[in-house]
Amino acid sequence: MSSPGTRTTTAHLIILIPVFDDWPVLARLVAQLDPVLAAEGLTAEVLAVDDGSTIPPAKDLFEGACHRSLSAITVLRLGRNMGHQRGIAVGLAYVNDHRPGCDVVVMDADGEDAPADVPRLVRAAAADGARVVFAERARRSEGPLFRASYRAFQLMHRLFTGHWLALGNFSYVPAALIPRLVMLSELWSHYPAAVIKAKLPIVKLPIDRAPRLGGRSHMRLVSLVLHGLAAISVHGDVIGVRALLATLAAAAVAALGIVTVVGIRVATDLAIPGWASFVVGVLATILLQSVSLSLLFVFMILNSRNLLSAIPRRDYAEYVVGEERLHPIVPPVARA
Repeated sequence: MSSPGTRTTTAHLIILIPVFDDWPVLARLVAQLDPVLAAEGLTAEVLAVDDGSTIPPAKDLFEGACHRSLSAITVLRLGRNMGHQRGIAVGLAYVNDHRPGCDVVVMDADGEDAPADVPRLVRAAAADGARVVFAERARRSEGPLFRASYRAFQLMHRLFTGHWLALGNFSYVPAALIPRLVMLSELWSHYPAAVIKAKLPIVKLPIDRAPRLGGRSHMRLVSLVLHGLAAISVHGDVIGVRALLATLAAAAVAALGIVTVVGIRVATDLAIPGWASFVVGVLATILLQSVSLSLLFVFMILNSRNLLSAIPRRDYAEYVVGEERLHPIVPPVARA
């Protein structure tokens, strides 16, 4: 009998994979994924979100492959390249509408999210109840420059938001949390950061990142910077409040400094020609700049509360231009 707070995971999963041109690599990933799931007695449907690929998948990409556990391989085509984070958002919203009751495993198409680790996520989800299970990268496979840059991003994220972010996309999302997740406007920008911002229950599972199965990464320096800024932007209101408090503190220090300098000049015999007017001028400039920045941050915070944000659940269908089954063996089975 299951202990309190645990549940039995669904026997049928949706494997959600954003793809941009990496169709041969996806075929290799699926070939590795199928026996892993079969060994665990799991069945799944692969939902590949085609993120505006310039190369269409071959019709016979999965023809002749032995699929013991994969009931279908479906390609959801987007009208333009939106980035893998928005591809995940669209995929989750699609699952919410068209595959209700199915749990979701989110993973990348390049093989760095190892198929062999999928059962570990499933078992962790079964043990910890209705929580999002994230792979926390215990060891990365990239070079030293990338690892140093990623560490710097983590420190910056911690400084600005108060949260330490060591999570990627590789995760298990229980069906019970998907309707809540797809209502988050932050999901449009960054999937892990949105889960943290919404305070959804999560479990972190240490998993090493595997080597790529083939091809080259589409992430360049500009893409990596944009990805990091997207994660930070999810907490824009928190950053705005922290910046407001910092500028108010600077204004208070500058005002106190002006009072102190004037007091020393008036009440003592210290006489350094021009020092009092120079210091007061500098402090007054800091004071005025701090007050101006404080007003700017207040305006930004209030304005952000009134903006109409994109909601994946409501808006995802506008970006979907087609759906195709590449491997239609058995229709997907939704959990009751």
